Order: sequence, then C-alpha cells, then structure tokens
Amino acid sequence: MKKLRIIYMGTPEFAVPSLEKLIQEEFEVVAVVTAPDKPKGRGQKLSISPVKECALAHQIPVLQPTNLKSPEFIEELRSYKADLQIVVAFRMLPEIVWDMPEYGTFNLHASLLPQYRGAAPINWAIINGEKETGLTTFLLQHEIDTGNILFQEKEPIFEEDNVGSLYERLMNKGADLVIKTAKAIQEGNFRPEPQDQSLEIKHAPKIFKETCEIDWDKPNKEVYNFIRGLSPYPAAWTNLNGRIFKIFSCEKLEESIANMQPGEYHTDNKTILHIQTADGTIAIKELQMQGKKRMGITDFMRGNKL
Repeated sequence: MKKLRIIYMGTPEFAVPSLEKLIQEEFEVVAVVTAPDKPKGRGQKLSISPVKECALAHQIPVLQPTNLKSPEFIEELRSYKADLQIVVAFRMLPEIVWDMPEYGTFNLHASLLPQYRGAAPINWAIINGEKETGLTTFLLQHEIDTGNILFQEKEPIFEEDNVGSLYERLMNKGADLVIKTAKAIQEGNFRPEPQDQSLEIKHAPKIFKETCEIDWDKPNKEVYNFIRGLSPYPAAWTNLNGRIFKIFSCEKLEESIANMQPGEYHTDNKTILHIQTADGTIAIKELQMQGKKRMGITDFMRGNKL
C-alpha cells in the first residue's frame, strides 16, 4: 500500500486536532498551509495561527501565502509532490490548487451536507433549532461545499448546547473522521457519492455584527436559539437604555410579564433581568455591557443598576 504524501491546510483551533491526529497516526504530512501571521492586541505583535503553532512543534514546513494563485506559491506547493490535500477550516481554494494532487483535495465541513453549506454551519444549525447536525468529508470541486461526499457522522444538538459546546464536540469528532477518510483513500476503499440535490437546502452564510441584534418580537424559543447560536462568539446583542449589551446565556420562561411589550424588561436590580418576547420571557444569566467585562447576572447587578 502506497504511503500518501499529504499537504494539510487549516488555520484556527478547529483544525488542530485533525492535524495532531494525522501526525499521531503516522501519516506523512509533508507541509502545512495556513494564514499569514497577523498583528494582534494593543501592542500589535505578530501572532501565529493555532495550526502553524502545531506544525512548528512537529517540525513540519509551513507555507503562508497571501495569494493562493501566485506562481511562487503554486511552484512551492508542487515541489512537495503531494498525493492528497486535506482542508479543515481554511480559505476557498482555486482549482489550480485543489486539483493538483493525484487523489485531489478533501475538506471537513461541520454539517451534514448538503445542509448548511457556508461559513457558519454550527451557528446556523443552533439558531434554526435543529436537533441534529454532524460532519462531512467531501472532495473539493468548483462550487463551494458541493463536492461528492466521502463520509458523514451525525451529532445530536442538545437543548443546553451553545456554539462553544457543540464546536468542541465537532472539532474532536472531526479529527476521527479525517483519519477515517485519509485511511480509506490510502487503501483505495472509498466511493464518493453526489450530494442529494432533491432536498430543500438550508444555508449557513457568514455572520456579521448587524445580524447579531436580538429581535424581541420573535417567539421565545427563537430568541433562545438565537442567543445560544451566537454564544460565545460573536454573541447576540441588544440595546437597553441606550447601551449595548451582549447576551451569552439565558433561560426560557413561558409566562409573559403583565402589560409589557416585546423588548421591555423587568429587573429587581439584584438577581433578575427578564426581557419580554412575543410569547414569553427570557431570563438573562450572563451578559456584557459595552466597555465592561463579561459577568453573571448577580455580579453585574452588584455594580450596575438598570
């Protein structure tokens, strides 16, 4: 059996367990491609990506192109003579890159494709109140997230999940799926299947700050899902008394507050902050006022009155 030469592409923390596992399982990772270093924080010191940190720790060569189509990068990529490329949480690749290796390029995506194609699949699955999501490995082709499926794994979404907890589980489960897929390709034991085009497809577009504002006119359940689908990052927000508050966790209360309109709130300025929705109340548990740090409701009320 031929041992595949692999180039791994990824940037954030989500991509680290898959790279670690490939190294543990003694796959031949000949190079890693990741984002260029970025200035960060007050001192604007250059910071490296989590994937670069992992690659350097294992003495794997790192490529950090600013332009994925530049002749210099293409030439350098070719010089590694990869048989397979693996992509986890990276940028869109041009065809000249994804089509380069003999076995092509496969991507790990945090949804059950064709559902939730796009940049924010974990967020949108929770926002839309799904009870199940999962992971897909698929071969890259022209249109984003549309390639033939290699393997899928399901993962339940629990009522108490937020993006943070689901992200963690999918990140670790994803590493196992990457290994399963790489082994199948190495052994020639795989059969790519086209994505089912007959389904009504839900999308997962990139999330921007303006799309994170809470609409209190919506039903309780939708507001609850919206808050947990954006927690801890980028965080749902609302305006109370002219100040912006990020909301990180909450509880659904079925009863409404008498004579109150959606978006109006009730507080005892000690432990309670309840905000009216279309058909119930949301009890705020953790929040952050603009310019302040994130706090539990009791700690917040100790130093701030509404």
